[in-house]
Amino acid sequence: MAYEGTDSGRVALITGASRGIGYGIAEALVGRGDRVCITGRNEEALKEAVERLGADRVIGVAGKAHDADHQVVAVERTMEAFGRVDFLINNAGTNPVFGPIADLDLNVARKVFETNVISALGFAQRTWHAWQKDNGGAIVNIASIAGISASPFIGAYGMSKAAMVNLTLQLAHEMAPGVRVNAIAPAVVKTRFAQALYEGREAEAAAAYPLGRLGVPADIGGAAAFLTSAQAEWITGQTLVVDGGMFLNAGVH
Repeated sequence: MAYEGTDSGRVALITGASRGIGYGIAEALVGRGDRVCITGRNEEALKEAVERLGADRVIGVAGKAHDADHQVVAVERTMEAFGRVDFLINNAGTNPVFGPIADLDLNVARKVFETNVISALGFAQRTWHAWQKDNGGAIVNIASIAGISASPFIGAYGMSKAAMVNLTLQLAHEMAPGVRVNAIAPAVVKTRFAQALYEGREAEAAAAYPLGRLGVPADIGGAAAFLTSAQAEWITGQTLVVDGGMFLNAGVH
């Protein structure tokens, strides 16, 4: 979505945003006039995303989210290009294993936490010291409904997303009053990342949702845009569940 309108004067850094949920969030923020730095592992995919979003307003920094040097470069490049970093969206994540947690390879669990949780903390620390500590802003951590309920066969991912929810609380408490920190907990969103959860059975998967469909990246983009807007100025430390009504089916029937 190309940007057309007034420059908001705000700048966002969005991790894991060459496609999927991160790209949907970038679209929403660029669409309202923000300038944006997106990160991702694949340099070519990142370049293509920058071109689609608008190279006059968006830059890309390739690298792995858990790499401390990449975190430094991403924040530095954002500051060099735009002079500020008002919003951090911690979206980068991984889920490389599917199966019972009783048989989980602990090294895989460490990798999941390193990518999904420690990288988010690292980016939050760096944006805090680079801009937000003195100037304010907002952070949005992309969690998951897997982090607030049992999540069979994706237990490591669920544990890491539960940690993201608590990280949100810790940061919200420490960074107040200048920086608001919230999380979004999506259900299944139609992305390549979640494809294994619905591929070949989308109608069946969607039937479990009262709203009758799976999520799309724009659903999460809208939620992130709200949480980084003036309309959310009295909201911090919260986890916004965006699940198409999935939890409504958890009651007594």
